[in-house]
Amino acid sequence: MLSPSTEAIDRGKKLRIYARERVAHAWLIDPLRRSLEVLALESGSLEQIEQHHGDSAVRARPFDAVELELRALWSTESSTL
Repeated sequence: MLSPSTEAIDRGKKLRIYARERVAHAWLIDPLRRSLEVLALESGSLEQIEQHHGDSAVRARPFDAVELELRALWSTESSTL
């Protein structure tokens, strides 16, 4: 989950560590922009392979067998998650 105060670290240092440790996929969720970025390990670094916006239902790798309602990610009510 991205926040304005940690976004640079999340997109920089953390992704480099994840790539070094061979994490195959990462999601960057930005509730302010209402976006979900899907990254996959390719050639030694995590590269964006998908981007989703808004309130739609999506199938995001590597969990694409399950439909995810993006609006649930943006909700401030804990009962929706």
